Amino acid sequence: MRPIAIPAYIKEKFYLEESAEKTCSDIRSVYPLLQKGDPEVSVVIPAYNEEKNILKTLSALANNRCKYNVEILVVNNNSKDCTEALVKDAGIRCILETVQGITAARNAGLYAAKGKYILNADADTIYPIDWIEEMVKPLAENQNVASVYGNFAFIPTAGTSRFVYFCYEYFADIMRWLNKMFKDEAVNVYGFNSGFKKEQGIAVEGFNHPPGTNEDGWLALKLREKKFGILYQVTNTKALVWTADRRIQMDGGLWKGILKRIKRVIGIKTEERTDL
Repeated sequence: MRPIAIPAYIKEKFYLEESAEKTCSDIRSVYPLLQKGDPEVSVVIPAYNEEKNILKTLSALANNRCKYNVEILVVNNNSKDCTEALVKDAGIRCILETVQGITAARNAGLYAAKGKYILNADADTIYPIDWIEEMVKPLAENQNVASVYGNFAFIPTAGTSRFVYFCYEYFADIMRWLNKMFKDEAVNVYGFNSGFKKEQGIAVEGFNHPPGTNEDGWLALKLREKKFGILYQVTNTKALVWTADRRIQMDGGLWKGILKRIKRVIGIKTEERTDL
């Protein structure tokens, strides 16, 4: 059952009103409890000009409850703002990727990561407190799982009510089920809520993908085709991530987004998805 209302923890992180200095200090104080020792899990976040969002995301991730040793790694993809400075002030590892683009940024993060398991995250998404644990669990406990992916919900920022998005998310779930049954489950894998084993990701040349495809879904497809295992959807609401509705706005609004989804399912070609 999807939540109609935004959970209190997600609200707390998304609507952070404290100063950047205070948030960075808080992250520095809790992050060692997550990192603990040599990383087993790397949460990789590509970032381009995300100074308005990155600390919210880092705060949510650094406060995760997890039995694994976790590193958070931000890939600065030529940001012109204070993204990198904020990340470093929060005590989080940050590397620079000068080749512009999401594929180059995700590949840089993959090769620089120290963990056995890679979780893909985005700088404008809020992660629930058990997200890391729930996403890694299938990879760690089932050798037949090559890639995991989860569900997401929208935080309204442009006037659309949360109830409307609640209804839309159920419609989107139906579209994803149709993709899985009649097209390819790999198109349901999104870069802000998915994961895989580092060694296997490198074995299939990371996020490199043909023109007209998307880096996240294509990696999942390559892992499956390489016989590393199945794709696994994490449906536990503890792993439900929340993202601002700017992805909807990038598609021209809610109704255009719905139309594009329908066209994809029935096979009418549209431009590459943004991440909807």
